[in-house]
Amino acid sequence: MRLVTYHAADELRIGVVHGEQVVDVQRWISVPSEPLPTEMIDLIAMGEDALIRIRQRLDLIGEAALAGAPRLDALRLAAPIPRPRKNVMCIGLNYRAHAAEQGKEPPERPAVFTKAPTAVIGPTDPIPVDATVTEKLDWEVELAFIIGRGGRGIRAAQALDHVFGYTVINDVSARDVQNAHGGQFFLGKSLDGSCPMGPWISTRDEIADPQALRVTAHVNGDLKQDSNTADMVFGVAELIEWLSKGMTLEAGDIISTGTPGGVGAWQTPPQFLHPGDVVAVTVEGIGTLRNPVVAWGA
Repeated sequence: MRLVTYHAADELRIGVVHGEQVVDVQRWISVPSEPLPTEMIDLIAMGEDALIRIRQRLDLIGEAALAGAPRLDALRLAAPIPRPRKNVMCIGLNYRAHAAEQGKEPPERPAVFTKAPTAVIGPTDPIPVDATVTEKLDWEVELAFIIGRGGRGIRAAQALDHVFGYTVINDVSARDVQNAHGGQFFLGKSLDGSCPMGPWISTRDEIADPQALRVTAHVNGDLKQDSNTADMVFGVAELIEWLSKGMTLEAGDIISTGTPGGVGAWQTPPQFLHPGDVVAVTVEGIGTLRNPVVAWGA
């Protein structure tokens, strides 16, 4: 199942991708006797119960009754979780090739940093670049996962049962800001618009093996990154085990799993994003983010 948040007039609504259409959860799925939430974060908190209700209602509605549902390509999608309740957790140097391109060994433990919730934008929204703040804006394609059932001290063997679903993140990074603050990641990773996310959440059952997915990044149509999640140092299950050691993971927590080799900072010569560029990042089996880069305030 693919779950979206989309713009409808002056509000955000949640829906289910059904073929080429989007079935609005409140209009078609939710019923007075079994209401469903109006926000994605609350739907995630309901876990499998919400997904069961959605599947059952879709089976009951039938194709003919769904004729009025809008087409997916006619909608403007928001990030599936437009405003996370907590910072997005990110993993550094989690692909062997990405460590190698920097002349580093893979880490022995996950390197964790975060991005502010205000950095999140939708899958086609413009990435603003303020030339007075950064001249070295970089791209990073990443598989991300969303926690469904929370917990602490989760073992890797059971960890995937705690995943609600998967999405795509572009971990846009201001390298000069990052370096100017002593390698402190938070500010350089949290500029407004530096966390494109989407295009939807693919529920856990859609992804047979999160460690066997091709990930790519293109800038203006040119391939920059091309790898597979098999190259991760720490897979999804291992990350959940590490992160839940002494820290409770909660429903709706977003974890972005790191990027492969091929980022702009380590090209020869280095390459960065500028107004007029279009960056497209794809994770196999989930989807693509395609964001134009624009001058701040334009």
